[in-house]
Amino acid sequence: MTRLTPVQEKFVLHWGEMGARWGVNRTVAQIHALLYLSPEPMHAEDIAAALSVARSNVSTSLRELQSWGIVKTVHVLGDRRDHFEAMQDVWEMFRRILDERKRREIDPTMALLRECVEEAGDKDPVTRQRLGDLADLVESMSAWYLQITRLPQGALIKFIKMGRRVPKMLGLAS
Repeated sequence: MTRLTPVQEKFVLHWGEMGARWGVNRTVAQIHALLYLSPEPMHAEDIAAALSVARSNVSTSLRELQSWGIVKTVHVLGDRRDHFEAMQDVWEMFRRILDERKRREIDPTMALLRECVEEAGDKDPVTRQRLGDLADLVESMSAWYLQITRLPQGALIKFIKMGRRVPKMLGLAS
């Protein structure tokens, strides 16, 4: 898969752009897209050639993707090099990305908000109230997320696909 088809190239480029907008390094996102589309595990040299990026950049990006748990190292019989493949189950991949973003972004934010609320004390009641409200929201959303992720995958898929029916079920839809 050293040479990408036009559709593959279009997707890889877009995935890189989307990743960059979400705060993920463009090359990391492009490598993920390439591995996701690849029918076979790829080694770093082929990844570098397919995307026209430096081998060192590929290595760094692969480590990042592995830390997210969405790319893993595999071995190919007769080849001593490490090969890499992306997780193919899109629901599990989505869950892992959300879990990692929560761990890296939301959890530290919750801790900081609670710390700031404590530090504001009675000296700054407006700041304390507003940060407390924000902390309550973030903690509520985090607790909701943890409840949802405990659902079996089939139930989670059904829940998400309910979409427009939820407001109707709650008597809120027009």
